[in-house]
Amino acid sequence: MLRSLSFRRSSLLRKALCSHGRTLSTLPTSSSLGCLPATHSPVVSKLEFFNSVTGDGSKIPSYRVLDALGTPIEGAEFIQISEQFARRLYEHMLLLPTLDDILCSGQRQGRISFYPLKYGEEATVIGSAAALADDDEVLAQYRETGVLLWRGFPLDGIMAQVFGHHEDSGKGRQIAVHYGSKEHHFHTISSPLATQIPQAAGVGFALKRDPMRRSKNVACAFFGEGAASEGDFHAGILLASTVPSPTLFLARNNGYAISTPNSEQFYGDGISARGPGYGVDTIRVDGNDVLAVMNAVKEARRRCLEGGRAVLVEMMTYRVGHHSTSDDSFVYRERQEVEDRKKNDNPITRFRLFMESRGWWNETEEKELAFRLRQDVVKAFKRAETVKRVDLKDLFTDVYAEEPWNIREQREELAALLKKYGQVWEPWRDELRTLKDGGKKLLD
Repeated sequence: MLRSLSFRRSSLLRKALCSHGRTLSTLPTSSSLGCLPATHSPVVSKLEFFNSVTGDGSKIPSYRVLDALGTPIEGAEFIQISEQFARRLYEHMLLLPTLDDILCSGQRQGRISFYPLKYGEEATVIGSAAALADDDEVLAQYRETGVLLWRGFPLDGIMAQVFGHHEDSGKGRQIAVHYGSKEHHFHTISSPLATQIPQAAGVGFALKRDPMRRSKNVACAFFGEGAASEGDFHAGILLASTVPSPTLFLARNNGYAISTPNSEQFYGDGISARGPGYGVDTIRVDGNDVLAVMNAVKEARRRCLEGGRAVLVEMMTYRVGHHSTSDDSFVYRERQEVEDRKKNDNPITRFRLFMESRGWWNETEEKELAFRLRQDVVKAFKRAETVKRVDLKDLFTDVYAEEPWNIREQREELAALLKKYGQVWEPWRDELRTLKDGGKKLLD
């Protein structure tokens, strides 16, 4: 097991301020002046401010394994992987843009309502998924489809949720790409930013209290750097560090919170600079290097379990695609900027070059895989278009244990309208044909 990744330990500030070390401003300390009670902070006589967690004012470094050409950099520390495992990583990475292509096109054609894109962040998502245990609890945002797919969630399940038909476990009530699967330990996604972060701290605390899962599983929260500007980020990481729980915080720093660049989101050194302030082990990793992400998250998970406390990983990547199908990113960034990043820092290309250098991949296999993945996605998409939508009665179920009077009134009112107009007014008649039960259960 790799144990030597350079994490920014919670003891960084403490060690830097102890009498045997140097302050963050590199001031010498005087043991004769003693320390403040309780905090053990050494007393100094010179007025000096600090504004860095590194001690010398430099930026926090980013852990990397592969350079842009897919070559392991000198001295890189990483776990060796087999050809079979590398192929699995690559196939799942390539599946994500294939999904994006088909579903984005489907939205533009009016066949689905909405779709957020994941172009450029394939290594961040798949590398993280590969490092977690399949029964670790995941609380995601909306670019972590790859985690579900890695765990065996089927393409038909993806399409069921996106189309909102009756095979969707959420019964079509959620906006597209807000997946959830109890079987795959993937908590249902919520649209409001950052709500999953304090919830993950609570899940982690519950795991710690469960004798069957204590020291076995972690709670893992995915979020973007924009979500880290919400108060929920601070509440969540504070809870998981102070009331310690095995909660892993994975921040995808992709450069933009919709249209807001990270230069306008925060003034400090990214998200990882905040970790030591909450007393948690922290690392920054090249998010476009799937091996680096996998190794960093694997080590972070180990620390979570052994220490029973939060760990923060900041994954530096770039959102190549638009934020969603409701966004045109070229309004607020140059097209050339995007093209340059696609060409010079492509996570899929980087890992493909690594595989080719080892004789694990070639152009023929690339074409065959791309063709097969597209066929699989198109097949699932077309099938989903033919599946009936959820029962109309389910508009009124699953919220209350006992139906309250106002919900009952609304249900009865809709039933009365269906009886009166359902087979008379053409728009309603057409709509009822798309439902699994044709509205009959509501009328019973």
